[in-house]
Amino acid sequence: MGQTSTEAAPAVQFETVVAAVRAHAADNPQAMAFTFGDEVMTFAELDAGSNRAANGLTALGVQAGDRIAYLGKNIHLYFEVLLGALKIGAVMTPVNWRLAVPEVVYVLNDCQAKVLFVGEGFAPLVEQARAAVPRLATVIGIDTSDGAADWTDYRSWRDGFPADDPHREGGTEDDAIQLYTSGTTGHPKGAILTNRSILSSRPSAVAVEDMRPWQVPIPGEVTLLAMPCFHISGTGTGLGTMFAGTGAIVLPEYDPTKALEMIENYPISKIFMVPAAIQIMLNHPRVAEVDFSRLKFITYGASPIPLDLMRAAMDRFGCGFVQMYGMTETSGTIVTLDPEDHVPEGSPKMRSVGKPLPGVEIKIIDSEGNAVPPRVVGEIATRSTKNMKGYWNKPEATTSTIDAEGWLRTGDAGYMDEDGYLYIHDRVKDMIISGGENVYPAEVENAIYSHPKVADVAVIGVPDAKWGEAVKACVVVKPGETLTEAEVIAHSRQHVAGYKCPKSVDFIPALPRNASGKVLRRELRAPYWEGMDRAVN
Repeated sequence: MGQTSTEAAPAVQFETVVAAVRAHAADNPQAMAFTFGDEVMTFAELDAGSNRAANGLTALGVQAGDRIAYLGKNIHLYFEVLLGALKIGAVMTPVNWRLAVPEVVYVLNDCQAKVLFVGEGFAPLVEQARAAVPRLATVIGIDTSDGAADWTDYRSWRDGFPADDPHREGGTEDDAIQLYTSGTTGHPKGAILTNRSILSSRPSAVAVEDMRPWQVPIPGEVTLLAMPCFHISGTGTGLGTMFAGTGAIVLPEYDPTKALEMIENYPISKIFMVPAAIQIMLNHPRVAEVDFSRLKFITYGASPIPLDLMRAAMDRFGCGFVQMYGMTETSGTIVTLDPEDHVPEGSPKMRSVGKPLPGVEIKIIDSEGNAVPPRVVGEIATRSTKNMKGYWNKPEATTSTIDAEGWLRTGDAGYMDEDGYLYIHDRVKDMIISGGENVYPAEVENAIYSHPKVADVAVIGVPDAKWGEAVKACVVVKPGETLTEAEVIAHSRQHVAGYKCPKSVDFIPALPRNASGKVLRRELRAPYWEGMDRAVN
């Protein structure tokens, strides 16, 4: 692999994902787009393979606006299929492979997927779910050997179609990707991202002079993609490198041993990790042996980084750190705390998540939607072209999240200082973030409440040194019954993903409620957050 240039690539404007890849394939066809294991995919191969996939999807009856789905760990071929769908105006819906069967069934039925692509190891899950997904006509296995007899092998299927570009992609405002977020009422919602929203503020969509240093694409640079593609962090990273015409090393999932090996063997200059992953890498026995001199930036999100962890990471990795704040509904990052604000001595600014990216508006509002002055806590609202189009088939949820003027309510409580830095104080919603995964109490409570011995339950987030927050269940047992922590956790696992299950259970005589019967979660949480300067971790 050639040396990385230190000069920024010239600014090129692209209106769609497809246009960016098509241009890079024409201008630099042999440049590496993705590497997965021993397989290198060039931009020419990505373009041609996605053409074949697009023509194959057309043959299966997939039309513009239809949803297709992928359930599996990260693989370079996911991006080929995603691009193929976009080339005919279809929409990719990656499904969280950590979900339980009932949750997978819900997502596949809700998005009305006609075709499902499945990765290695998930055939048993899909076969359990398939009978309950009547619209699903075709299942295609990507690098999987354990599929059912009627499954199609992806490579054989793809290679049976011509590599001619169908030229039927959607426009800037058309749907491109649908990512599911946990729901406050127990069911996830499909956030619709358009070409415009996912391109906004990404390399090759914004002029170089408007970018921050860590955003500027450098020809030949390589990014490590280790976060899951069912998150905006994983899919967004791959989209970002495709836009910029740079390369990405794809790991099936975050593995510190593999990550260190990739850093040794490739000129990796950028990595996105959650703080827990940074900590895991620092604790790896081989971390002291690895040369990190080619690493330029570590970007991180989902939770702030503790000062002691940041000091240790800065000392070992010797690169710039960028904290990112955003969400699926904003197509990812909208606010960043840049390297110059990460100082080993610590500073008040390090408690913030930084300042809005160019083109992103942020305001703090009260319960009636009025803007409040600096340092007054309220709900964080944002407006930009990065905002989602809305929630799939949920107009009421959409209008309650995005107002008529385009302001999106984030559900986070915070304030801004006089310099425009944003500080997260709490959550307006009850969401828990554990190891970078969003968990809504309602989902877990519904699962636990279905246990015949449970009379009442409330789920809260409590501080956790490794994962930021951990899920705790406060359970009221029915009179005359007995129940153990292990039984509650085991029952939860039958209904929701493992990361949503409680890590601990408190058995209490009754849940605290207000006069209208609403559970007082803050009262349950208070003892665990005592002495901390904010109610999120």
